[in-house]
Formats: sequence, C-alpha cells, structure tokens
Amino acid sequence: MKAAVIHTVGEPPRYDDFVAPTPRDDEVLVHVSAASITNIARMRAAGTHYSRREELPAVAGIDGVGRTEDGTRVYFGGPRAPYGTMAEVSLSPRAWIAPVPDALDDATAAALPNAGISAWLSLSHTAGLRSGESVLVLGATGVTGRLAVQAAKQQGAGRVVAAGRDTTSLARLTELGADATIKLDAPDIDLAAEFANAAEGGFDVVIDYLWGAPTEALIRSVSRGDLTPATSRTRLVQVGEMAGPAISLSAAALRSSGLEIVGNGTGSMPGPEVLRAAFTQVMASAARGELVIDTEAVPLSQVTDAWSRDAKGTRLVLVP
Repeated sequence: MKAAVIHTVGEPPRYDDFVAPTPRDDEVLVHVSAASITNIARMRAAGTHYSRREELPAVAGIDGVGRTEDGTRVYFGGPRAPYGTMAEVSLSPRAWIAPVPDALDDATAAALPNAGISAWLSLSHTAGLRSGESVLVLGATGVTGRLAVQAAKQQGAGRVVAAGRDTTSLARLTELGADATIKLDAPDIDLAAEFANAAEGGFDVVIDYLWGAPTEALIRSVSRGDLTPATSRTRLVQVGEMAGPAISLSAAALRSSGLEIVGNGTGSMPGPEVLRAAFTQVMASAARGELVIDTEAVPLSQVTDAWSRDAKGTRLVLVP
C-alpha cells in the first residue's frame, strides 16, 4: 500500500510503499478516506512529543475517517506501531471506532475530532467552565484555538477574547463569536497591559496554545504588587507550546495572584465515557453547523510538501 512514511526523525514523511497491516482479534481494518495533519502528528514525526515513536520506518497519523470491511463509515484512531492513519489502509482498536454523522463530509469528520475534542474538554472538563465566565484563548488563530472560541460560547461563556498573530484569522474569529481580539505581534505593544485591559475585571479561564513569551506577559498582567487579596481565580489550562516549550515563572507571581495552572493533554485525559460524550457533542454540533472548521483536502502523494505548510487556521487533510 501507499502511505506517508517517516524514515528519519525530524524529516517530513515521504509518500512511499509500506506493508499493509493485518488486524488482530481486537482490531478493525479500515480503508482510509481522510486523515488530517495535526500538530501532534508533526511533533511525533519530529521526535519532540512525549508520545513519539521510536520504531522506524513508521506511518504518520494518529486518527482519521474511513470505511470498515463491511462499508461502514467510521472515525478511527490509535493504530499500533508502526502503522498510522496517513495511508491507504490502516487499523484501529475496536474501542477507537465511532460512527460519523452523515451530514459531515470526510475531510471535516477527519479534521474535527482531534482539535474539537481537545478544545471542548479543555473548557468543560479541565477548566470547569461555568456559565457567564470570561475566557481568553491564547493562540486562537490556529485550528484548535478557533474551535475553542466557538466551544466557549456554546458552553455558556459570557465574554470570549481571542489572541493571535494573523490579522485575517482574527477577523474570522470575530465572525465565529469572539467578543474582542488581541494581535500579539502588533508593533510597540505592551502585551501585559493589553491583557489587563481586555480582561475587564479578570479572566476566569485561559486556554493556552502558545506558552512562551505570551504566557509570561499574561502572568505579569494578573500579578499584583500590593497586599490586597485577589478577588477572583484565573484557571490557566496549558495545552500547546507554539511560542516556546518553557516559561520563566516567579514564585511571587503565584503567591500574589489568583492564578492556577493545569495541563490538558494525553496524561490528563478523562475516562472513556467522558471522551465518548465529548466526541458525540462535538460531531453533533458540527453537523448542526454550530462548530465550524476550515479544511483543505490534499492528495496523500503530496504529504511532504504539505507537511510544513502554514495553512493559517485551516486544517490540511490528506486524501489517499
């Protein structure tokens, strides 16, 4: 079969031949229709993600949409090494198989779950978002950030502020429900002051896809220089590290503010019942047009060229 094959850590996958998988008793063979190029797939290929694969060559991709041997269209994921989802044929544990709403095309159905479930659960499960609370999305111009803005509104947020670098994508976020936007790389900007002004009394929840310097500026904006107790808590959910893998965090910043920091990732996932419920909610919302993700279909044969392309808020989806 043809597949997106990782031969060397740190290099993009190549369109190449790979031995087709043979499913075990607890697995399902899937003829792949679409598989999206996600940040986690890129990081695993680069060897920078904590779940990176050691066995090479291997097929890239962690989830996708396809048809089982009986013709049922399904979302699937979690193929065992060295297999991945960016191939003509893949396999999946039976527990990862889920039906796809008829209203969603293959590209949307493949692109939505990884980003959509992450965005949904970072708000509902990790942050415990409550109706009327204010939300800041750091890195909102990316695919998952856009979905987080929409999900926050659907979950009852009173005010949602979107922060990012791309002007066009920030304008799109206003259409998708953001109440205000912050351009992170505007010249001569005092980012900490911008965050403080946009907070209008404080952010209850921050969903952070950036880390690095933008997060440091946010922490400065909530740190206090007096002995007055903080009147509210800010729950910062750390999801990504697009602006840097580390920050400088002073002890005083935590002691002088109501800041709480928690991570959202594979190590903090909820149980399978919560994940299944989130999948159902996200897919149903998209089928009703309440969650929107922009996609671009790319032939699997062009995986090397597409791998590093910045699609500016659009999810690239490989089609065998």
